[in-house]
Amino acid sequence: MDFIEELRWRGMLHDMMPGTDEQLKKEMTSGYIGFDPTASSLHIGNLATIMLLVHFQRAGHKPYALVGGATGMIGDPSFKAAERSFLDEDTLRINQAGIKKQLEQFLDFDCGEHSAVMVNNYDWFKDMGFLQFLREAGKFLSVNYMMSKDSVKKRLETGISFTEFSYQLLQGYDFYHLYKHNNIRLQMGGSDQWGNITTGTEIIRRKEGDEEGYFKAYALTTPLLTKSDGSKFGKSEGGNIWLDASRTSPYQFYQFWLSQSDDDSPRLLRVFSLKAKAEIESLEAQHAEAPHLRVMQKALAEELTIRIHSERDFQLALKASEVLFGKATLETLQSIAADEFDVVFDGVPQTEISQAEWQGVANITDLVSTVTRGEIYPSKSEARRAIQQNAVSINKEKVKSAEQMLTDFALLQDRFLLVSKGKKNHLVKVI
Repeated sequence: MDFIEELRWRGMLHDMMPGTDEQLKKEMTSGYIGFDPTASSLHIGNLATIMLLVHFQRAGHKPYALVGGATGMIGDPSFKAAERSFLDEDTLRINQAGIKKQLEQFLDFDCGEHSAVMVNNYDWFKDMGFLQFLREAGKFLSVNYMMSKDSVKKRLETGISFTEFSYQLLQGYDFYHLYKHNNIRLQMGGSDQWGNITTGTEIIRRKEGDEEGYFKAYALTTPLLTKSDGSKFGKSEGGNIWLDASRTSPYQFYQFWLSQSDDDSPRLLRVFSLKAKAEIESLEAQHAEAPHLRVMQKALAEELTIRIHSERDFQLALKASEVLFGKATLETLQSIAADEFDVVFDGVPQTEISQAEWQGVANITDLVSTVTRGEIYPSKSEARRAIQQNAVSINKEKVKSAEQMLTDFALLQDRFLLVSKGKKNHLVKVI
């Protein structure tokens, strides 16, 4: 596989330094991407750069993932409006462990000479004194050069601390250290990292270049993903979409990809899927013939949910979608195992009632108003009106009358009752 050509047809190549393609075609090359350990989980905003490493390894090269234990203590100022809070060492260690576990879902860390490697820049910065750092890195770049970077210029108007200003020196020295000790020739990243990456190539050139300043290190970036409307990709109404199931459930993760627009989906398939070009073009053709089937979105949602979570999580997400948005029946609900309920109904509003309250319910109207403390319908009159308008279902079966008795409906798993009001769902849990 030709790495550069693969990136080109996928729309994942933004810029690269002259000589990069020649270096990659000449020999197996080691390359790296840095990840900022500001959280114990990566989010889908990191996925595009992770996919760079995936394709890099698939093309026969050796990927390195650098987790910035040292630089994470400072924070990258690139295109940030304000300085970030410092993180302590214990928090950074926890975050690094979480990131390593997630990267193992994408990269092969045990496949011989192409095995992925994870490194931490805290290992080479922890014993380096300030004066040594100035001699090793600071003397090789002028202040003018550092101030010319877009990531710095955008902050000069509002103010930038010396700590943040020095960040590009730290990242640049990372590249030099890895070049010197791990024979890494290429650094990759998002297009917003071009300035920091080329700072590294400049330090290497000045410290290691021959008389003509021959470039022995290279840079490559991928475009930052935006939606067709120009907004930033990777956010939902609730914030970041995380790869950690405890932060973003597999169901929410699946739904995020399923909800992508027809305009965005062709590009998302190219960036995030490992499907071949012919298969992606086939999906696009199928979608053009029947857009309502959303074949592109379903294919991407399935692939990523299985890869990041599991086949079982994907099947549960499908079942949850059928229950909450599809044409699920009472039989579908009854097929949900006890240990699957929390997963399927994650994010659905729930009201707990006691066994005594359940036993004392007079009718359906009472249950969906008074007994559930107005959390489903605020009053009996509103509940009756909804029932009369045929807008209320219990366990996917329409409520026929405001006076209908609960004996007509059995508890699911002896504990749950699903109340549907129009397209919205509410779970009653008897404890």
